[in-house]
Amino acid sequence: MEPTLEDIRAAAERIGPRIHRTPVMTSRSIDALCGARVFFKCENLQKAGAFKIRGATNAVFSLPPECKAVATHSSGNHAAALSLAASWRGIKAHVVMPSNSPAVKQEAVRGYGGEIVFCEPTLAAREETLARVVRETGAEFIPPYNDYRVIAGQGTAALELLEDEPDLDAVLAPVGGGGLLAGTAIAVRGLGSRAEVIGTEPAGADDAHRSLHAGRIIPMEKPQTIADGLRTSLGDRTFPIILRLVPKIVTVSEEAIVAAMRVLWERMKIIVEPSSAVPLAALMTRREEIRGEHVGIILSGGNVDLNQLPWSIPNGRSS
Repeated sequence: MEPTLEDIRAAAERIGPRIHRTPVMTSRSIDALCGARVFFKCENLQKAGAFKIRGATNAVFSLPPECKAVATHSSGNHAAALSLAASWRGIKAHVVMPSNSPAVKQEAVRGYGGEIVFCEPTLAAREETLARVVRETGAEFIPPYNDYRVIAGQGTAALELLEDEPDLDAVLAPVGGGGLLAGTAIAVRGLGSRAEVIGTEPAGADDAHRSLHAGRIIPMEKPQTIADGLRTSLGDRTFPIILRLVPKIVTVSEEAIVAAMRVLWERMKIIVEPSSAVPLAALMTRREEIRGEHVGIILSGGNVDLNQLPWSIPNGRSS
């Protein structure tokens, strides 16, 4: 069954002793830039560098005692998070990663004890390789987003945000596979907040935007975006929640993503990855729609390759 607010609260208790309660930060200069009061939930300061540790930890510590290994496919943040959560429980983590995953994320997986198996950078290749790994190792598959335990864990970020800042008019989150956005929507609606939940994604990977308008999942086949964490397609567990609870998904250009990322680095002195900058990019390009409002943004992660900063790449583009 789909997670409820009670499931998110239970996840918060389960993972609370193991993860950070990340701060909510503000910036007067960014407020002035956007014409709104902006509250950043800084999951870039989370363990393993991203919100993904929430869902991974909730899933791993929900498994039966006899489980000795887990497996997943991920471009990086879920891979690192699952590897760390598995190490806390003392079990193995087998991780299928696309061959073009950022080096910093590969290093993180290995550092947390995960065993990497590389595949071609397509969803089909991920799934085929994962099936082989699960068959050979007997590991329990923990999806990066299309799993109710993961969705409930990701919803704890919005739960904390609204506990700290209950008077919000909107909450923005990036959307790739949809775990964070689905969990956020359940938490916001469950708490009875008036805040509108808005998804944000790159125009070059706009499957969620198109799927929401079509009322059915439209897979992302050839994403073209620097936001590597948002290149995945929605799942059959995340999409129904988003379709029901999220009224709109805003898309932004690559140039807007790079500009927002640079603003966060320069104005707030914090490291965020491109995927994290997508919600702020949406605010910066649609100022008139949120003028004077109180807006919460979930900064999803800070795992960026310092040797591949987007403002040092022509046009800020990556495939």
